[in-house]
Amino acid sequence: MTSSTPEQNDGLPGSYTFRLARNEAVNLLRRELGKQREDIRKAFEERKLNGVEAGHALAAAMDKVILHLTNYAGLDQSGLSEPFCFCATGSYGAGLLAPFSDIDLLFVTDNHPSPTLLKQIEYILYSLWDLGLKVGHATHSVKSCLLGAQNDQTMCTTLLYLRPLHGDTALADAIQTGLRAYLTGRPLIDFIKAKIREREIRHQRFGETPFLVEPNLKEGRGGLRDLQVLNWIGRASLEVLMPGRDLAHSALSLAPTCVKLGLLSPHKSYRAQKVWTFLWTVRFHLHYITGRNEERLTFDVQPIIGARMGYATHGHQKGVERFMRHYFLMARIVLRLARVLQPAIMLHVLEQQSGTSPVVEQGPEEFVRINGRLAFDAQKACQQKVVELFKILDCARRYQLELHPSAVQHLITNEQFATSLRGNPEIAEIFLNLLCDPAFKNPQAPHKEEKERPFLLPLFNETGLLGRYIAYWSRIVGRTQFDSYHIYAVDEHSIESVRILRQIEAGRMADEIPFAYGLTKELQARRELYLAAFLHDIGKGYGGDHSSVGADLAPRICQQLCLSQEEADTVSWLILHHLLLTHTAFTRDIDDPNTILDLADTIQSPERLKLLLLLTIADIRAVSPRAWNAWKATLLHRLYSRIADVLDGGLQTAEDDSRVNDIKASVRTALMADLSYEDITAFMALGRPGYWLSFDQDTLERHARMIATHKDDVPATIDIQPLPSRDITELTIFCHNQPGLFSKIAGALALCGAIISDARIHTFSNDMVLDTFWIQDGYGEAFEEPSHIERLQKTICNVLEGKIRLEEALKAATLPLTRRMGAFYIPSRVVYDNNASELYTILEVAGRDRPALLHDITYTLYQEGAVISSAHIATYGLRVVDVFYISDRNGRKFTAETDQHRIRAALLNILTDPSSQKT
Repeated sequence: MTSSTPEQNDGLPGSYTFRLARNEAVNLLRRELGKQREDIRKAFEERKLNGVEAGHALAAAMDKVILHLTNYAGLDQSGLSEPFCFCATGSYGAGLLAPFSDIDLLFVTDNHPSPTLLKQIEYILYSLWDLGLKVGHATHSVKSCLLGAQNDQTMCTTLLYLRPLHGDTALADAIQTGLRAYLTGRPLIDFIKAKIREREIRHQRFGETPFLVEPNLKEGRGGLRDLQVLNWIGRASLEVLMPGRDLAHSALSLAPTCVKLGLLSPHKSYRAQKVWTFLWTVRFHLHYITGRNEERLTFDVQPIIGARMGYATHGHQKGVERFMRHYFLMARIVLRLARVLQPAIMLHVLEQQSGTSPVVEQGPEEFVRINGRLAFDAQKACQQKVVELFKILDCARRYQLELHPSAVQHLITNEQFATSLRGNPEIAEIFLNLLCDPAFKNPQAPHKEEKERPFLLPLFNETGLLGRYIAYWSRIVGRTQFDSYHIYAVDEHSIESVRILRQIEAGRMADEIPFAYGLTKELQARRELYLAAFLHDIGKGYGGDHSSVGADLAPRICQQLCLSQEEADTVSWLILHHLLLTHTAFTRDIDDPNTILDLADTIQSPERLKLLLLLTIADIRAVSPRAWNAWKATLLHRLYSRIADVLDGGLQTAEDDSRVNDIKASVRTALMADLSYEDITAFMALGRPGYWLSFDQDTLERHARMIATHKDDVPATIDIQPLPSRDITELTIFCHNQPGLFSKIAGALALCGAIISDARIHTFSNDMVLDTFWIQDGYGEAFEEPSHIERLQKTICNVLEGKIRLEEALKAATLPLTRRMGAFYIPSRVVYDNNASELYTILEVAGRDRPALLHDITYTLYQEGAVISSAHIATYGLRVVDVFYISDRNGRKFTAETDQHRIRAALLNILTDPSSQKT
């Protein structure tokens, strides 16, 4: 570029003139920068550049822009100069830029900048902003930089990658020298601890596991930021301690320092660099696809990135699943590096500063303790056997000791040898003890202040030992569940199920179903339960029904683990039926005797029923925190009780009558304090046994008070209970029964942007209806704001009174559709069952969820002459399974094929309507 005739200072006060007016500079640079960016993007998308190379190219292009601006601003004109250095910091300082990253700049002066220099700095900043760039900037003297680094860990981190771009480099050198002098002794240790603490806080925010199905590429565990933390603490400690190293210009890499210090083998360093390149490549694709500084790998972008990176469908595994599995395997390498390098760096720093060697003492059994942590005995390295890979984990479990980084590194390096240990009885016993280790020393009655025992299964998985030792496990490692329902990869979900089972056993996590705590005290097959929880999804990825596949694989794994035939049969049976209670409780009428008898015939024994319930609770809770709620707990409890009564040979009707009478008596006593005798008596006369058995006492009392306040001159009495801890709101409506009522309420909720997660209908003997809905807003959170709650109440009442023409309003409304919905293919299905219920046709409607879908389905049923007796709404991410118990208007089942075909066609038209699937 060439400069033109000097112009005035672009409107700034004073007599100083710039070499080029800012608007001219911006126009010139916009064209030049745009061309360079486009060239880099084209080269990247044609795979001529990987993410790191493209990042370096973008940083170099930005360097040129800034150097031109310093020229146009006149910073190199003689007679106007003063001690000054223009520097890049952060990732830009390290020579890396993502397409929509911020540009971090530091203007260093010797003292207070002159008015002229301030105008020149403003010229540069305004020009960058006019170019549409996001710029983070600061102006400091050398002294204030060093003082800031001492008082602010973020500024200290930023200065680690200080790179001078223009001006007096002696100022940058002074900062680097001062930073070296500061990062010693206690300040260095404080810096490392602060970075580790920041990482822990970040993990709490973005997820403790890297195996989330929509991970945050930058901030999530196992992502770019975790690698950067290792770079920061390594650069601050190791490179500062190594004389002669250039702190400003060494590459952003773990390789040089850690290899020289023996903390990382050349092979491991190469793998670390591969991970760094992979993550940056994914990040570039993510930025280019979304057109913004996006760091979350959402469902809608995963298939696009996978295709661009060459991941094609192979066998039963989709291309997007192969891509995400590779991502998770890369994240696991980051976890391994963090487990080994972070404590190793800290120990190295402490040893260097104290001048002492690590304290090595004889540990338990054949191992040693290094600074209190369990490790292999280096002097016996040649005698070490493969079995010790497992023995050291067992020793750590029994003595409650942390593993030394060298031990973890040894496990990772030798994980491939674990395959040879399959079928070894001693190792099988060690593994089962690790798997079934309780969360507390006394799981049945843990002391309130007792510290929880470490859960070693995640470490077992991260080191790779689990994939080598357990047959078929490696197939589910990092396997994405591309269904928008599960938030973890398959292996992580399975491990989470075991963790939750430990908590239930300790009385810490059954919540709304506390009787489950008692069930764990009476188990005769505890080991089989833990193994079933661990293996319940082992069949995923083979095609077909994963429960059946898993049940077939389980006996082979049990044989490897030296279990008896009886134990293997129990594990296989639990895996085969691990969805049985879930499917029945949430999609069937559990007051129907036929349903209960069929289940009892399948389960056959009280012990298996206990095991299946505990496995069901652990499985649901391991899906995500939002998958569990009080209503599901109540349904499972009721279902369990009814099946248990049949298995015990009891008379269910008599038992139910007795249970209902006990509940009514307890509720009556509680209500006497604030309701009249007439109101209580009227309430007690309402509802069939199923109603009284469906809710806990607090909810029944709330219903009674709500019904007592109902007035006939209002369309409905509405009670709304936000449950923010579960990200859901419970909405209860009491009103007169009327044709199409369920459809009207569902439509009103859709107008308010509510997503229905579950719903239940109860028709009382006085022709009044009590409908309960569990709803979330468009962000998957509870409705809490008073204005939102008021809108819900008002909209429902207006719809019921006919003040809102619902069909017109829904057509005109902008409903909250998201682009993420389009990432999934979800088939539509309508299934009839006229055998499972004596009185009703059971209609199952499954397909892609969307706003107003429940209204459209129920309104269609109303138009087709179907009367809904009971509705069971189950939502699994973007897939909805709605089950309705219906009859015609004369109370008969839909048995005629013509009627069934007509209703099916109408419903499929609703489910597959292209206008309803826009994304």
